[in-house]
Amino acid sequence: MLRRPPYQASLETRKEIEKHIKELLEMGVIRKIGHNEIVEVTTPVVITWNDGKYRLYGDFRALNNYTKADRYPIPRIPHALDKLAKAKFITKMDCMKGFHKNGVKPSSMKLLRIICHMGIYEYTEISFGRKYAPTHFKRMMETVLPVAYTDYAQRI
Repeated sequence: MLRRPPYQASLETRKEIEKHIKELLEMGVIRKIGHNEIVEVTTPVVITWNDGKYRLYGDFRALNNYTKADRYPIPRIPHALDKLAKAKFITKMDCMKGFHKNGVKPSSMKLLRIICHMGIYEYTEISFGRKYAPTHFKRMMETVLPVAYTDYAQRI
């Protein structure tokens, strides 16, 4: 399929990649590929910076071209803001770690391999950068926090 080399990265960016790779390994979100494993697919690691925080993900654009779109509805921001405007209390949840709590089928893991200056890793959980990931996460959140509960909480 597609085997791409790692992107060039500055020293500062490499340090951030190392920090994120270590954290993802500790969380069990990725695993290091052994030297004896056959690697057919790799995608370079990308790290972005927003609001003072870095986020690591694979450049899965080529793989996304072969992925069927998931048409599960995701609410539009204006609709969500309309609901928030009527709320007396607002709870903020950091869903960054929760995003990585949806497993990947073992047969799909070989397609979710990332490469950087530290080696090759494979996602065992859903990763940022995948076409279906936001809708899959939305489904999971609706299971964990059912609509009935959120409606009740809004009326309090």
